[in-house]
Amino acid sequence: MSVTCTLIAIVTGATSGIGEATARKFAAAGFAVVGNGRNAAKLAELEREIGPAFCGVAGDAADHGVLDRLFASARERFGKEADIVVANAGRGLGGSVKDADLSQFDDVLRINVSGALALLQKAAQQMSGAQKDRFPAAAADIVIVGSVVGRHISPFSAVYGATKFAVHALAEGLRREVGPMGVRVSLVEPGIVESGFQEAAGYSEELVQKFEKQFGPLLIGGDIANAIHYIVSQPPHVHVSDLVVRPTRQDYP
Repeated sequence: MSVTCTLIAIVTGATSGIGEATARKFAAAGFAVVGNGRNAAKLAELEREIGPAFCGVAGDAADHGVLDRLFASARERFGKEADIVVANAGRGLGGSVKDADLSQFDDVLRINVSGALALLQKAAQQMSGAQKDRFPAAAADIVIVGSVVGRHISPFSAVYGATKFAVHALAEGLRREVGPMGVRVSLVEPGIVESGFQEAAGYSEELVQKFEKQFGPLLIGGDIANAIHYIVSQPPHVHVSDLVVRPTRQDYP
């Protein structure tokens, strides 16, 4: 079934946390959403809950074939190319340079950096051509979810932070390349967000409780979704290129 909506968004990592909250926020705002995640059952649940404005594409966001399906689904399901791409899929890895479990690092690097780069490239190639005839009447947005630990070294997640430093560099390089073509590239750097991220990253329960005691109330996925929606809702000539969002009491990183 084809559904026509004003704006079409692709969101990776849409089955939990920031990605799920962003998909729901976009749909509530009247956008059509193509959401990606590994959890096919969760995507089916979102399709039922959100309705025809949401289309799920299951698979690994670092897989080029899956990325191709995301862009194809936007065209086939919603009738045109995506206007917004949110590169959110990723995973954490607790530990310092000295102590991190490096047996997991290749997977973290593949998802956080290689997969993000492939998505950014596909989005930029599609959008830069389209914007020649659309800007400044219409916007095209690539939003990258980074992290405050990609800005400041964190002793408890320095190896993970290194992948976010890389993603931040890609975001800025792409901004300089396609901004003059009318494509907005925005980096969102969340502080500590309460989600399943910490458990998947191997953070101890004691460390998570320390975060809550020291910095709480912590952010939730909806807080970052609100920030992303703000970015893409600006007039086409207004570009919010870098946005840091922390819990009020989080002083560092």
